Amino acid sequence: MEKKRNWFKTLQARSSISLLIVAAVMIQISGAVQFYFARDGIRKEVDERARMEMSMRSLEIQQMVTNVEAAVDNVDLMISWVVDNPQNIYPMLEEFVMNNPGIRGCALAFEPNYYPDKGKLFEPYVLRDTAGHIVRMQIANDAHNYLEMDWYRQGKTSDTGCWTEPYIDNDGAHSMVCTYAFPIHNTKGELVAVFGVDLSLDWLSDAFASEPEQHTYSFIVSRTGRFLACTEKDKIMQYTLADATRHFNDTAIKRVNNDMLAGLSGSAEARDNNGELGYIYYAPVGSGTGWSIAIIYSDREIYRNLRDIALKLGILMIIGLALMVYIMWRTVRGFRKLQSVNAEKERIGSELRIASKIQNGMLPKTFPPYDDLDELSLYGSLVSAREVGGDLYDFYSRDNMFFFCIGDVSGKGVPASLVMAVTRSLLRTVSARVDDPGQILTQINNAMSDMNETSMFVTLFIGAIDLRNGQLYYSNAGHCAPILVGDEPQAVEMDSNIPVGVMSGWQFTTQQVQLKPEQTLFLYTDGLNEAENADHDQYGDDRILKVLKACNKTPRALVESITQDVQQFVNGAEQSDDLTLLALQLTKLRETNETHSSRSIILHNDVQEVDQLTAFVEGLAEEHNLDPSLTMSLNLAIEETVVNIMKYAYPEGTVGKIELRADINGDNISFTVRDSGTPFDPTQSPDPDITLDAEHRAIGGLGIMLTRNIMDTIEYHHDDGSNILTLNKKIKAQ
Repeated sequence: MEKKRNWFKTLQARSSISLLIVAAVMIQISGAVQFYFARDGIRKEVDERARMEMSMRSLEIQQMVTNVEAAVDNVDLMISWVVDNPQNIYPMLEEFVMNNPGIRGCALAFEPNYYPDKGKLFEPYVLRDTAGHIVRMQIANDAHNYLEMDWYRQGKTSDTGCWTEPYIDNDGAHSMVCTYAFPIHNTKGELVAVFGVDLSLDWLSDAFASEPEQHTYSFIVSRTGRFLACTEKDKIMQYTLADATRHFNDTAIKRVNNDMLAGLSGSAEARDNNGELGYIYYAPVGSGTGWSIAIIYSDREIYRNLRDIALKLGILMIIGLALMVYIMWRTVRGFRKLQSVNAEKERIGSELRIASKIQNGMLPKTFPPYDDLDELSLYGSLVSAREVGGDLYDFYSRDNMFFFCIGDVSGKGVPASLVMAVTRSLLRTVSARVDDPGQILTQINNAMSDMNETSMFVTLFIGAIDLRNGQLYYSNAGHCAPILVGDEPQAVEMDSNIPVGVMSGWQFTTQQVQLKPEQTLFLYTDGLNEAENADHDQYGDDRILKVLKACNKTPRALVESITQDVQQFVNGAEQSDDLTLLALQLTKLRETNETHSSRSIILHNDVQEVDQLTAFVEGLAEEHNLDPSLTMSLNLAIEETVVNIMKYAYPEGTVGKIELRADINGDNISFTVRDSGTPFDPTQSPDPDITLDAEHRAIGGLGIMLTRNIMDTIEYHHDDGSNILTLNKKIKAQ
């Protein structure tokens, strides 16, 4: 009998060890597979992002190049006539520059002594100066001998026009330009001059002045490999592909250089002299220019978050194995003998205490939370009615915004704590990439509603404070209204929104209120106002306001005072609900160099009001000294958007309003267009096939495609009977 018992124990031990080994191997394989697919997905996203960025840059440059070539083709015959009528040269050049906003200047360089009374060299030049004025000049002289210049010599030998290598023009355009040179013949067919059109490249260098992401580096080079645009302006026209090669000891970079100079596209991996791996994407831009664009992504940076997650998952796997060992050990002991009821209760109690520690560990407890966040003072506390509960609060700072939340899960105990953990995880995930509190709540609600089989819900308040101006953006999902503490504390105005997890598809609204320095916002769960004493009397909202009015101090003092007061009120009665308090005080505004402004205009569905729209955009551009080419692009995109709404949003014969608001924050401009017409989401409209001719192409879609190409992002949502379209663009003032 003893041998059988020992044999059974040995079999149990071996089975347990085998299960542990199998579980460990499966966990490792699962982690490796997840890491591989996550890395592959990130790499594909980087590939797509690089190709999209290069395509956008190419489209922008190609449009400028095509516009210049088309403009020259349109005036070819006129110039041939003008050369025999010299008194019309300057008027013709002036009209050409005025009709083509993207052109810096143009010149007619005549054959030597073509006009004897003008001297040997005669080069009339018309310039659009930085103030937008048209200036005439004759720039030919001994120091400026155009006969020796590349653009003149290339133009003479070209049949249909050609683009020159970019250069710094100190005599005419006074900027970095690329010249389109076109041979001019008189009415007799004789070559008499070269028509040179200068396209300023300052806009190109400004567009590359700052990268949207820290782990990317992009640049454009000419046909000879000279840098035309890049992040570091001091390298423009001073740096070449050969100079860049010195930073890499990888032979692959030589192939990239040769491909770019040959006008080819492709991608490669290369390591720099520090051993850092980079992914290089390159492609030609601007047909006929010989230019190429390249974008370099840092391997270390694009996979940084993935590696951090892999490390954390590894730690969690170890913890999981440890827990599995613990559980199996407990299971083996259960097979050996039955535990007493008291031991079982103790085990459950121990696990609840562990769960309580884990849950409490998810909540911030360090105050002040950040050493470098001196614009806010805050303090929070959470007291669960049981070992684990469903209340939560959280906060963190990102960029110049401070995000915070407070919530209450329906029910109590372990189910509520699990929903609380899921809610906090979703909140962190969504708010890491979405700024608008209403949109954050909308996405959390959709995710939780789809998996809510237990019909539990969460009342949740999410706020975001712009530390630069004290503006509080917030959205409420059925939670208690926060209170602005002052001489007369008052609740913040709230829209009627349902709790999270009740119904998928609900569009949560975002509201805003201005916080003043030294003003405190107090948030709480219903465990405060519904706290009961032994006689079942509730603490109530009036007591909250009374304590807040008497204790207008620091957030810590305020939370401690109201906690002490509610404890005195319940007088030892059993706590029936979780109690969570959070107080935030804006101590000062963050000082930044960024600009902040907002303006709006209301139009009607009448195309006759388009002039007001143009004046609105141009006034905004002038106020913030925006680049003229950027202003033209913004004006075109906004006009296309608003005119489409004017024509199609409202039924014929009805009068409707269109509200346009422009917000400039730092280097970002945002246009918000709101109307109450027929719902329509332009972000879902497919681009038309522009390869087809007009006769075979479907009507419509070009305006939407143009707007997408001009703006960086376009977002749409329908809220409370209104279409809301948001268009964002990175800007850089002159």
